[in-house]
Amino acid sequence: MDWLLIAVTVALFVGYVFLRRKGRISVENAAACLHRGALLIDVRSLAESSTGHLPQAIHMSLPQSESLIANRVPDKNQVLLLHCQSGARSGMAKNKRNALGYTRACNLGSYDRAARILNHK
Repeated sequence: MDWLLIAVTVALFVGYVFLRRKGRISVENAAACLHRGALLIDVRSLAESSTGHLPQAIHMSLPQSESLIANRVPDKNQVLLLHCQSGARSGMAKNKRNALGYTRACNLGSYDRAARILNHK
């Protein structure tokens, strides 16, 4: 019975890692988009953002972003690279942007991943 518990735990962990990475833009594509003028948008909460913020990023927390996006980014063809703390909220933000007509919104993933990409572009 112990092996069954271990197998289920491993399967859940692998599923979590897969779902977390699903839908993220590749490092290469993200760097190329940034080089061509993509906007970096931080969808973390204000408290999270205050612990560290990427200088290039526009802060629009997930709850605020739907009401702010049209004024801050009127061009729906603008490439948007969204990041949050872990990558989950930026995935939700990407889906919300797509529903609003921003078809070039991409999930960059976590803050740490965004920082690594910015430092190596």
